[in-house]
Amino acid sequence: MPLLGGVRPPIAALLCVLLVVAAFTALALGTVHEQDVPQAVRDAERQIAEDAADSVGTSVNARAAAVRRAAASATPAGSGAPAAILRSFVPTEHPGQGAALLDPRTGRSLAASGETVPLTGVDVTSLARPGTENIAPRLASSGSAEPRLLLFARVTVPAPSGKKDENHDQAGDLADDQDPDERELLLVVSEKVAAPAVFGGGRTGQLVDRNGRVVAAANAAAALTPKAEHQAVPADAATAANAAKAALTTGDAAGSMLGDGPDGLRRVTGWASLAAMDGTDDTSDLGLTILTGRDVAPAREGADHTWFAVMAAGALVVIAVLVTVVLWGTMQRPLLRLHLSAARLARSASGTATAREQLARPVPVVAFGEIGRVGRALESIRRQLSGETGPEPARPVRPVRRRPGVRALVLVCVLVIAAWGVPLLFLLNRAPAEKAVPAVAVADQEARTEAAAERVRRSLDRSYTDLKAVASALSGASRERASEILRRDRADHPTYRSLYVLDRTGALALQVGKEPLRTLDPAPAGGGIRQVNTSGKIPAIAAYAQVPTAKKDAKTKDPKDAAPAVVVAEIGVDALDELVARPGLGSVWLTDAHHRVLAASVGFQAFQALPSRSLTRLVTRTDAAPGSAGSPASAVLHAGTATGGGQSVAAAAPLAQTGPAAGLGWRVVSAEPAAALKLAAFQVQARTMLAGLLALSAGVACLGWLHIVVVRPLRALTGCAERLAGGDHRTVLYPVHHDECGSVTRSLELLRQALVERDRGAMADVARVPAPSSPSGSAP
Repeated sequence: MPLLGGVRPPIAALLCVLLVVAAFTALALGTVHEQDVPQAVRDAERQIAEDAADSVGTSVNARAAAVRRAAASATPAGSGAPAAILRSFVPTEHPGQGAALLDPRTGRSLAASGETVPLTGVDVTSLARPGTENIAPRLASSGSAEPRLLLFARVTVPAPSGKKDENHDQAGDLADDQDPDERELLLVVSEKVAAPAVFGGGRTGQLVDRNGRVVAAANAAAALTPKAEHQAVPADAATAANAAKAALTTGDAAGSMLGDGPDGLRRVTGWASLAAMDGTDDTSDLGLTILTGRDVAPAREGADHTWFAVMAAGALVVIAVLVTVVLWGTMQRPLLRLHLSAARLARSASGTATAREQLARPVPVVAFGEIGRVGRALESIRRQLSGETGPEPARPVRPVRRRPGVRALVLVCVLVIAAWGVPLLFLLNRAPAEKAVPAVAVADQEARTEAAAERVRRSLDRSYTDLKAVASALSGASRERASEILRRDRADHPTYRSLYVLDRTGALALQVGKEPLRTLDPAPAGGGIRQVNTSGKIPAIAAYAQVPTAKKDAKTKDPKDAAPAVVVAEIGVDALDELVARPGLGSVWLTDAHHRVLAASVGFQAFQALPSRSLTRLVTRTDAAPGSAGSPASAVLHAGTATGGGQSVAAAAPLAQTGPAAGLGWRVVSAEPAAALKLAAFQVQARTMLAGLLALSAGVACLGWLHIVVVRPLRALTGCAERLAGGDHRTVLYPVHHDECGSVTRSLELLRQALVERDRGAMADVARVPAPSSPSGSAP
């Protein structure tokens, strides 16, 4: 008869799932092979190129914004001469290589300073047409000269006095919608393209244009003039340029390449598109690609895991077949025979002569567990129906020692499967992180941590430099003009949480943005960057610059009546969190001089200690000795980033050795879990653990299913059958399951009804027997 469930589906599912896990074990472990250069090293080089691209893009955007801000805040010279106007926008101490003032309508140069600004191939009239937004930087070159970065800004200057035709040659025609008293010119500043900042011993960095030409290089003097026997760098540059072009359509912004280096070394090269890393429009048209690389020694040939994979998969196949055969022989086959025997007895109890002949056939009884007990109960019921014997005597009240049943059998099967899965989950293929992580991967973590520290330092230096420009603009400005300058600078610097001015007494004179967490008291002299608090809920970091004394204030008689003031920019912690966070670097913390956390890429409390003492000891190694600068450090240690997280590749780097942030004593600390690196040892460990977990899960799930649908109903059925065989004919048996146990329960109910009918017939026969007559002659 067809059954909806029963004993067969769980056993068949267990066999199939275990065979699938065995196949997964053979394929997953057998396909892991040791590489001469691990994938983790190639990924790290790609991420280093991405970090360099982000740094270069941010620097270009900052320089472009600085030129636009200077053009907007400077006051044009009183005379209408273009040369004087250009000097008012570009001071002599400007770090740029050259500057020019152009007529945006004709593209004609009105004034120039410094070196010649290369405008070949640059359509000035289309760039500066009215209604367009900020003009993005351009990369221009002139003949064999080095390329120059062109930065643009629109400037509005007073119209020259005199007749229009007299000034036409210098200023050009006015635009249709332009004020007759003003004219709009185009300021162009040319700068040398800065080389990307790369870290790590032996690493080179190049800035490549879309034609594969190396524009700038760092730590690679030989890269620009390679020898005839080694042309790897130009070839890599061309390949990276082509890959960057393809990235415009495929969306891949970065990648890595592997080639041959000198003396049997392997050359690992990473590339990243500058515009894709930056994510803004200011660098989208430059077409630059960052190229980083280093020579690494190929790894020695490691262990082959094919043999282990085959042995583990074969052992699981044997266990799967063995468990299936045991369950089939001791549970599935006897239960099916019991189901057929109970159905035959139920049919034989119908009362016909043919059916009663079936009562002569004994019930086959197996001598194991609950199925055997149900079989013996059925045999007793058969004998009662055939009249061979009566109900079984009641069992003694004292507890009877039960033999192991089907529940113990299921538990043994679980233990057999666990004997295969537990060692894979906790013991086998465990690689010590100190030996599994190559030294080059640890060095790459240190280099990326140095890059993160450099990114924070540049951001702080840029904030201080821009703040000094704001301080110069505030000198002698009215209160309304000063408020406008502060608001504009606050809008240009999202990293500023608050921007305010302190007077000589330290009182708050002007403020834009949020309320300061803690003002500088007393007002400091000079300029720099200071950590304002050492406790509290939010770290307060402030950059400050002295406002130069205006000439009219310098002539006052009483120095106290002069108005020297300090402009302060409070840097938000959220901005620092974004600066230290980098993909693939793991958990990153920014700590103060006492190794307390100020910012982090993960959740933290202000001024808390690092997660583990090992990290604190690593940071201590970066402290500078008296009279020397601190140096970065890295190691494989337990970073305590997560409970049970294991070993991590950690690194620490001092924030700055020079500049306004040098006195802070800050450190950038990073920790990447070693298991997250794409190394063969950790891949084998992860896949081994996954195979053991799958086997345990499959065994527990399928055998738990078997326990629910077979073992528990069978144990309840055993009690019902034994009570019926013992003479309990009054308890009605209700089948619950549509399987073998349910079928046996229905047959037992039919047998119970047959026994009840037999008892009623026997009682009726007794009632029909006449009572014995009294002896004759007896008294009435």
